Amino acid sequence: MKHLLLTIAICCTAVFAGSAQKKSDKKAPKTPEVSTGHKMLINGDSLYVEVVGKGDPIVCIAGGPGNSHDYMQLYAGDLAENYQMIYFDAFGRGYSARAENPEEYSIDRDVEDLEALRKALGLEKWTVFGHSYGTVAAQAYALKYPNSLKRLVLAAAFHSHEMWQANCDSYNYNVKTQFPEKWAVIDSLRKEGYISSDSIFASVYGSVPTGFMYIHDTHNRKKLEFKPDMAPDHMMNLKVYFSIVGNDADFFVGGDIIKTDFRRQLKDVKVPALLLFGRFDYVATPEYAVQYKHYMPQAQFEMFENSGHNPMAEEHEKFLKIMKDFMEK
Repeated sequence: MKHLLLTIAICCTAVFAGSAQKKSDKKAPKTPEVSTGHKMLINGDSLYVEVVGKGDPIVCIAGGPGNSHDYMQLYAGDLAENYQMIYFDAFGRGYSARAENPEEYSIDRDVEDLEALRKALGLEKWTVFGHSYGTVAAQAYALKYPNSLKRLVLAAAFHSHEMWQANCDSYNYNVKTQFPEKWAVIDSLRKEGYISSDSIFASVYGSVPTGFMYIHDTHNRKKLEFKPDMAPDHMMNLKVYFSIVGNDADFFVGGDIIKTDFRRQLKDVKVPALLLFGRFDYVATPEYAVQYKHYMPQAQFEMFENSGHNPMAEEHEKFLKIMKDFMEK
């Protein structure tokens, strides 16, 4: 599914942003200005960091794994009117340093870099806001560094490797049933032994127009279209993706994700927590999303009834209101 990011700027997360507002009753995320961030030395490597606004700090963790920070700045940028928004490219992503060995990319590294960034910015506590894969790093961080956390926000979250595998299965089911012609080619390559990380397979798998699995309202795809003048590996580094999710990640979860399971620990999160999901999310599907009500009953659960994988973009005004109310807790 990471291939979709390369064609319409999505990665287990869609990368769209508001460029036009055609209806007065619907607010789209603002198109971001040219980046004005800076590099910071974090755990021995240069990470790109951007801080916008003043007030209670919120750090945003992008999805993928492998995405740059850009789409999170798009979707959450309006919050800078009231809060200090912190965007960063994690190790190996966006403008940040790359690893010489892809095995250096890991969930643990993302967590440790996040804590080191907090200290470097001189913050006692902050609100951690993750989306898609970013929720994996956010949950791991919340459990390891609870004293650094003020609030936790999880959008289109994954609680375990089992849920991530269901994401792969859902994605492939929809490709198979909606695009049988392309699936026939994909299936033939699978039978020849090709896997997700093989370039031949990737070119075919990535040609499937599966944007409907990320954006529910087809009108939103045009309204929220965002085509930044950036290289594909800036928006999504596939080396990070395959290292953390496994080299056959579109079909079978591996890497760090296969070892991930927060379900028995989520009740231990003591800070205010907010869960955001889209009713028509074919990635973090509602079937698994509602399980958070059991695993994390203390959290505020919000289902966006007219959204896919990116409720922050599709129901932007509702997202802003919920976030502002939550931040007052």
